[in-house]
Amino acid sequence: MLSSFTHDHDGERLSCVGGGGNDGAATAVLLHGAGNGNKERLLPLLGDFAARGCAGLAFDFSGHGESTGALGGLSLRLRFEQAVSVIDATVPADAPLILVGFSMSGQTVADLARHYGRRAVALVLCAPAVYAAEAWSLPFEDPQDPSRQDGDGPEAQSLFSRIIRTPDSWREAPAFDVLRAYEGRAVLAVPAVDAIIPPAVTEAVTDALTARADFTRFELPDADHLLGLWFRDHPGDRRRLVDLALAGLGAPAPSSPGV
Repeated sequence: MLSSFTHDHDGERLSCVGGGGNDGAATAVLLHGAGNGNKERLLPLLGDFAARGCAGLAFDFSGHGESTGALGGLSLRLRFEQAVSVIDATVPADAPLILVGFSMSGQTVADLARHYGRRAVALVLCAPAVYAAEAWSLPFEDPQDPSRQDGDGPEAQSLFSRIIRTPDSWREAPAFDVLRAYEGRAVLAVPAVDAIIPPAVTEAVTDALTARADFTRFELPDADHLLGLWFRDHPGDRRRLVDLALAGLGAPAPSSPGV
């Protein structure tokens, strides 16, 4: 049974949904993307994990959905810290983790996989992004940056935005080292057309996950970058994603044939 609750972390109140799971079951942790991303669009997917006997957990990062805080003050580091705080407060310390990240949360999944080590039994990356190391601690917006000027040109961008918009800045992202070393189950969901994530990023993530992981690439020929909305509205693909995530983890038999 999933229920709503709040979790306080570093002055912010994070809106969460969680619960369910059989004794000793893995917990599926669903992490939304940036912009107007939120946990609500992921609740059908959370319900499908719960229907397969998993515990489930999803929450709004600060500045998103029903959580407090300003979006511009968020950073990749704070996203990681908020996720760790919620997980550690609500998930048994020995429970396996299935980490599911959309878009920007591809980076957060990699950060959590490094942090939790072998507890992360499956990684599910949906149109994931990864970032240069120097962007990790920077706020998404930094209006107090003395080098930032008013206007609409590049000089008006935050330092975070300038770094991530630098061509090929992602190529040395520390996330790739994590993904190359990962030996558990891994699923990469890829839309046919992605106007946000460059194809070279997706191929680099694919190459990293094929190094050691038990890897499946899940192509979605009619989807675009907003895979949270896609899976919300397409239950067949949603159930298949869950089946692929749980393959080989000792979960109940797949709910749909041909996977």
